[in-house]
Amino acid sequence: MSRVDLPPARLEYLNLIKEIEDLFFLEADLLDERRYEEWLALFTDDLRYWMPLRKNLAHQDDRDDITGENDIAWIDDDKATLIKRVGQLRTGVHWAEEPLSRVCHIISNVRLVDSSADALEGKEFEVSSRFCVYRNRVETETDFLVGRRRDILRRVGGELRIAKRKIILDQSVLMAKNLTMFF
Repeated sequence: MSRVDLPPARLEYLNLIKEIEDLFFLEADLLDERRYEEWLALFTDDLRYWMPLRKNLAHQDDRDDITGENDIAWIDDDKATLIKRVGQLRTGVHWAEEPLSRVCHIISNVRLVDSSADALEGKEFEVSSRFCVYRNRVETETDFLVGRRRDILRRVGGELRIAKRKIILDQSVLMAKNLTMFF
């Protein structure tokens, strides 16, 4: 069998992609297992966790199909607000999570948007991914939420952390009864 030698820059890039995928797959497991406190540790203290609304546009309309940075959003949280949301879920009396939902996160199409030298040197960089979140509640309530994410990742103490998450849900009208799950 022959050996393939990769250029050092390509090897660094592949190692970084693997590290990012490992972070996102760990995050999915933590959410599915309701290990929210460990999940919260994956974020920087200056986090913005944002899910803008989608808009229906005519075919010829070339405007952005999501609400703007300062417009209405499904979710626009900082880390302190996420901590409060987790605390609310942990009370055991959250009306939308009694009984608990069964949730499964599938993350795919992980791609480093910025493959510049800065990204490979471990500074802040942008990553794109896709998600499918399945939720089942009580006997018959089922939700499939799909979309894409744009994350800004940053190294903190040698570990990758999520500094900003933009969640673009592929629904202009929310079909689920609530958004108690995380993305």
